Amino acid sequence: MTIERISTNSRMSKIVKHNGTAYLCGQVAKDRNADIHTQVTGMLEKVDELLETAGSSRDRILSATIYLADMGDFKALNEVWDNWVPEGTAPARACVQAQMASPELLVEISVIAATS
Repeated sequence: MTIERISTNSRMSKIVKHNGTAYLCGQVAKDRNADIHTQVTGMLEKVDELLETAGSSRDRILSATIYLADMGDFKALNEVWDNWVPEGTAPARACVQAQMASPELLVEISVIAATS
């Protein structure tokens, strides 16, 4: 069984593919100083880009773990998320409050998806 690592540096790979599954590294907002809606939107755009590189798409996501700096942003997260996930393809999902690596970050996501 081959393990394929994409965009690897000394610390991590952006994507690891194994046995028909793609594991994406944690993704954060494109604009770290934006409000929660903009951070979630930018973060999910980055997920789309990585999924495409991995040979997958958002309708093939198996699991998503979302980290929020403040659970008070849960409703705003879901407003963007619910419009992003294709109807009928919602993955298994967990959402937890966590301290972020940088204080301006409001949200991060980790995704596992089936590849085509």
